[in-house]
Amino acid sequence: MKAIVSIILSLFVASAMSVRAADAKANWDANCVQCHGKDGHADTKMGKTLNAKDLTDPKIQAAFTDAKATQSIKEGVKENGKTTMKSFGSKLSDDEVKALVAYVRTLKK
Repeated sequence: MKAIVSIILSLFVASAMSVRAADAKANWDANCVQCHGKDGHADTKMGKTLNAKDLTDPKIQAAFTDAKATQSIKEGVKENGKTTMKSFGSKLSDDEVKALVAYVRTLKK
């Protein structure tokens, strides 16, 4: 009986994680693709204009922590007084931001 409960619980957790990953991809497509591109290379017109980071580059990924990525998504990024990434803190929940950070980590090549 314990084994059955354990299996059911495991399936529930796996299902929830799958939905979360799908939500992160949907949020990426809705909010990030314009600058960072579908694959994270930042080779879009807007990405080039804003000098967006190539999130597939292991060196770029190593240069920021998950906490910094979370802060950047929530608060946006300004460089030299110019907004280079708008904030999404009012648009995305904490769980959505956390899932998006995890998704960004999957882009590293």
